[in-house]
Amino acid sequence: MKILIVEDDVNTANVLKMSLSADAHTVEVANDGIDGSFLARSYDYDAIVLDYTLPGKDGLAICDEVRKNGKTTPILFLSVTDDINAKVQALSKGADDYMTKPFSLQELNARIKAVSRRPKNIRKSVINVADIVLDSEKQIVKRSGKVIRLTKKEFCLLEYLMNNVGVILSRPMLMEHVWTADSDPLSNTIEAHIAHLRKKINAGGKPNLIANVQGRGYIIDTVSNLKKYPISQY
Repeated sequence: MKILIVEDDVNTANVLKMSLSADAHTVEVANDGIDGSFLARSYDYDAIVLDYTLPGKDGLAICDEVRKNGKTTPILFLSVTDDINAKVQALSKGADDYMTKPFSLQELNARIKAVSRRPKNIRKSVINVADIVLDSEKQIVKRSGKVIRLTKKEFCLLEYLMNNVGVILSRPMLMEHVWTADSDPLSNTIEAHIAHLRKKINAGGKPNLIANVQGRGYIIDTVSNLKKYPISQY
């Protein structure tokens, strides 16, 4: 998943980023309310971890702006107060969950996964395309029953492709959902990761299921479905 953390305490933000990144998530951080609101409204995230009190713009204002912008991204509030009125305000603004500090990183991760599985953002934890099976909970990828070792970024890239099977994903879409906003859009990082990913999942002479559709982007699908596209390279 791609997760946005809006937290003004740098140490807390770094700990959260390290913990979530270790679980194979792509994580971006904003240290004030202005940047946090901009990122939350401008980009697509699978979840937002939002501090209640922030410089520039507080969490309630950010949550309100995100919802008024039409985004249904799950929002989990973090706060030093367990005051019931604060919780009610957060939930009334459209928050999905609320945790008080200090908190367990394990519980936070579990709650993020829980809110992301709710009906408006439901996703299967185990997905497959042809003989490729990806388990997002166990962080395992198999092809024809054989485990494939992937880097965290390769796993995130494959997961995003497989969650959009049959859909052509442009470079900007891949950059936005798998990489962070400060990544260089002109670099060849996507091409390099696609090449490494193909090499691993196609090992042993397996047919390629990730194709580059000329001038449009990348797609994962069955071999028979890929035949209808103008493939520029394999």
